[in-house]
Amino acid sequence: MAKKYTRKGRVSRSAGRFGTRYGRRDRKLVADLEEKMRAPHKCSKCARPNVKRIGTGIWKCTKCGHTFAGGTFLPQTNVGKTVARSVKKAKEAAAAE
Repeated sequence: MAKKYTRKGRVSRSAGRFGTRYGRRDRKLVADLEEKMRAPHKCSKCARPNVKRIGTGIWKCTKCGHTFAGGTFLPQTNVGKTVARSVKKAKEAAAAE
């Protein structure tokens, strides 16, 4: 988590732009979500942590240029991972027959 104080005073997170509006819990949820969204994510093609969000659900690797659709706030959602596993199992089962 971010530092709480510096020499000049209190450090605010990304939701500090809302001031005292919307309640503490909602501002905390927004700040947590934005921190996860802006964190470096691994590219599925080149495996480098250079994936950035360029739009709602659109992600792009700044290194290799690979653009793909993902979740709104994270490039891979839990549901997407589950679907990918089941598709992989179905392909393996079809190849084994």
